Amino acid sequence: MLVAGVDEAGRGPLAGPVVAAAVVLDPQRPIRGLRDSKQLAPERRTVLAARIRERALGVAVAVADHAEIDLFNILQATLLAMKWALLDLPLRPSHIMIDGNCKPQLNDCFGDCIVKTIIGGDASVACISAASIVAKTYRDALMRSLDDSYPGYGLGQHFGYATRLHLSALVRLGPSPIHRRSFNPVRSWLSGALPPGRLPADMEVCESVAAVD
Repeated sequence: MLVAGVDEAGRGPLAGPVVAAAVVLDPQRPIRGLRDSKQLAPERRTVLAARIRERALGVAVAVADHAEIDLFNILQATLLAMKWALLDLPLRPSHIMIDGNCKPQLNDCFGDCIVKTIIGGDASVACISAASIVAKTYRDALMRSLDDSYPGYGLGQHFGYATRLHLSALVRLGPSPIHRRSFNPVRSWLSGALPPGRLPADMEVCESVAAVD
């Protein structure tokens, strides 16, 4: 039985893509220490990501960029990235386990597979934990590289999340080409619904990126 775990990273940020990963672990080559990527220090995530790529039977990553997020909405863009990651696996799973309570439409390409969604699966199911780690490390590295292309926002520090540093840079510089126009406060600032620097009443500022996806 080949089981693919699927998870994503980057649903909440104001900038950059959402990244999905699919991982089929090898029961003959177990990996110790797999858990939700948010529970791991960055250095440990990096070590485990390399180990997963070395020992897993299959690893695939797919990206839905800021434009696709604005076009389809974040949920649909996430589900598309999950489907693309599954299609990119080098082998076909018989079971697919997805973190959360939503799953992409897979009947056209994985109609013979058993597909399950598991809330909190990134902390309880090894193959989903592995996908969580791969997606998170891939996206963090991507955001660090985008920091060179779009300097001044601190993308390599907060990875696009709505920290005070990021919001301050947005007020000063305006949105970059990779900021999500459909996300507040960018949407409200661009539409004139709120003056630049004013936050929507229901918006929470991210005080730390350590506990986010």
